[in-house]
Amino acid sequence: MEKIYKDARAALEGVVFDGMTIMAGGFGLCGIPENLIAALREIGVKDLTVISNNCGVDDFGLGILLKNRQIKKMVSSYVGENKEFERQYLSGELELEFNPQGTLAERIRAGGAGIPGFYTKTGVGTMIAEGKEHKEFSGETYILETGLVADLSIVKAWKGDPQGNLVYRKTARNFNPMMATAGKVTIAEVEEIVPLGSLNPDCIHTPGIYVHRLIKGEFEKRIEQRTVRQRETA
Repeated sequence: MEKIYKDARAALEGVVFDGMTIMAGGFGLCGIPENLIAALREIGVKDLTVISNNCGVDDFGLGILLKNRQIKKMVSSYVGENKEFERQYLSGELELEFNPQGTLAERIRAGGAGIPGFYTKTGVGTMIAEGKEHKEFSGETYILETGLVADLSIVKAWKGDPQGNLVYRKTARNFNPMMATAGKVTIAEVEEIVPLGSLNPDCIHTPGIYVHRLIKGEFEKRIEQRTVRQRETA
C-alpha cells in the first residue's frame, strides 16, 4: 500500500467532507500539522468539529480555519491565545466543548484504544460535571467521560518511513501519538521521510499500522509568544 503522497492537498483528496470531525495534533503552535491545516483551508471543507488542545492563533494553525468560518465546534482545553475564537464563541457563532487538559488527553487515548468511557474525579462538583453520570467508588464520587474518535486525524512528526512509522521530536510529541490512534483515517506530515528500516524499532512512537497517508512538509515553526529582554549595556 503506497502511503506517501506528493503534498497535503493530494493526501486529503477523497477523505474530507462537510460536517466531519477532525483531530488535530499539537500544543499551542508546537507540533501542529500546519501543511494539512493550510490545505483544509484551500479545499474549503466546512461545518467541522475539531478536536484539539487549542485553536492556534488568529493568523496561524487552526486559527486560519476559524477565521475562514470552516469550524462549527471545538472540543478543546485551552483557547486563550485566539481573539477570533473568543469573539465567535461569545457571539454564539461557535460551539465549544471545554475539557480539563488531562481529561481531553485521556478521552482521545481511550477512543484510540476502543474504550467507550471511563470515570474520573476531575471536574466533580463543577460545571464540567453537569449532565454527566456520577458514580461512587470507595466512597469517592467520579464522573463518566466518553472516549473520542474522529473521521480524520492530522498529525505532525519529525521523521517517518514509507510504511508510516513515525518518530516525534521532544515536546512536539504532545497530543500527536494518541490522536494518530483515534482517527478512522490518519494523515501525517513529517520533516523527513527516511528509508524503510532506518528507524530504530525501539524509538518508533507511532507504528505505521495507524497511519494511512504521509507527506513531507515545509514548516514555518512559529513561536506562539516571544518574550525577550533588553540587551544589557556595559
